Amino acid sequence: MSRLGPGRWSLVVGGLSAALALGALIAALIGPTAPMLSPASLLQDFQRLTSGETLSPAGVIFWQVRLPRVFLAGIVGAALSVAGAGFQALLRNPLADPFLLGVSGGGALGAIIAMLLDVSAAGFGIWGVPLFAFAGALGTVLLVFSLARTEGRLPIHSLLLAGVVANAFFSAVIMFVLSLSSPERVQGVVFWMMGSVGSERWSLVAGIGVYVALAGAVLFGRARDFNLLSLGEEPAGHLGVEVERTKLWAFVAASLAVGAVVSVSGIVGFVGLVVPHLVRLSLGPDHRLLLPAAFLSGALFLILCDTLARTLVAPAEMPVGVVTALFGGPFFIWLLRRRRAVAFGET
Repeated sequence: MSRLGPGRWSLVVGGLSAALALGALIAALIGPTAPMLSPASLLQDFQRLTSGETLSPAGVIFWQVRLPRVFLAGIVGAALSVAGAGFQALLRNPLADPFLLGVSGGGALGAIIAMLLDVSAAGFGIWGVPLFAFAGALGTVLLVFSLARTEGRLPIHSLLLAGVVANAFFSAVIMFVLSLSSPERVQGVVFWMMGSVGSERWSLVAGIGVYVALAGAVLFGRARDFNLLSLGEEPAGHLGVEVERTKLWAFVAASLAVGAVVSVSGIVGFVGLVVPHLVRLSLGPDHRLLLPAAFLSGALFLILCDTLARTLVAPAEMPVGVVTALFGGPFFIWLLRRRRAVAFGET
């Protein structure tokens, strides 16, 4: 592993942070309606917002509709991307992804059960649905890994097949649960399942952000161990890595991140596959840089995808999961062909 200097780390992370801030601002200013906004009016409405006063119509659109949605899209993208990078590090394969492994589907099932049970009104508050989604995501990780493990190994083809089976099973269970629900509730849940980053309250955005920040901190703290695991579990163990503890913490953290964001966004596929792989191709495999870069790049990627989703067919709106699938599907095919070419020595 090449030496990572503080200058390069600061340059990359600082540059991506600036690009994310600029992209978020532009996304918040873009929409099917074009209210008259100026720096002075935005500042005045921000002061009204913090003091509890009534905002202007333009201030409501910017501060209470668009900006929370942009923040939530960034949080969802960052969580899925860093979780994908964590799964890829543990499995030593760039095809690992929360969506393909069935983790998103398990989290969605947990979230739907929580919604139908109305756990928020049962004393859990805004934390209820993310907790159920986290339980579903973590349970899926354990299920998929137990199905795919063969003689102590995790063959990638078995893992992907187990993920496909888990996704199909959870989809069937979700359809069964929805068939017992009222038509009004079914319509909203189906749109949510396709991946939708709608406008949410600032309190919920902050709550989901806490989950994702905790998960990201755990994964960032394991960056050195991920670098050593790239050599294999046995060599990493000889170099001082507590392999099983690292795997446990990483799986729990990645499941927490996925479960938290799935509870508010539904199933948004391919972000955890596309973004970490592109970052790895651009910046190299050192997880001390790869993880924060994937975190920031994933946030920017989903903000841009959500901006396209709500503007391309305005005043109607596409699910953001459709946009990410349009990018991710061809990329996944390219990645499979590229790996096959490498495996068989094709040029």
